[in-house]
Amino acid sequence: MNDIIKNIEAEQLKENAPEFRVGDTVKVYGKIKEGNRERIQVFEGTVLKKQGGSTRATFTVRKNSNGVGVEKTWPLHSPNVEKVEVVRRGKVRRAKLNYLRDRVGKAAKVKELVK
Repeated sequence: MNDIIKNIEAEQLKENAPEFRVGDTVKVYGKIKEGNRERIQVFEGTVLKKQGGSTRATFTVRKNSNGVGVEKTWPLHSPNVEKVEVVRRGKVRRAKLNYLRDRVGKAAKVKELVK
């Protein structure tokens, strides 16, 4: 039974999974269905966390929209995620950035990683 599940999950993995880390500012191109039409909507924000592994891997992106914090959790290998584009790299020292939820304005920024 376990081998059957592993085989099914292996088929659903994306071959070119996007490379990004926690703290990065990303643009997520998500497919949205409205009736019989399908369009792509861009969601740009900071990656707060990445969790799970294999096909169950998800990542949470947070942005400020009109003074209100908006978070969205995306499945990494979902066919509804067209692509993930890294806008800038972030310099952080922890795996989950939950402390950004309490911050407003410039305090909610993540330093840019300079290489």
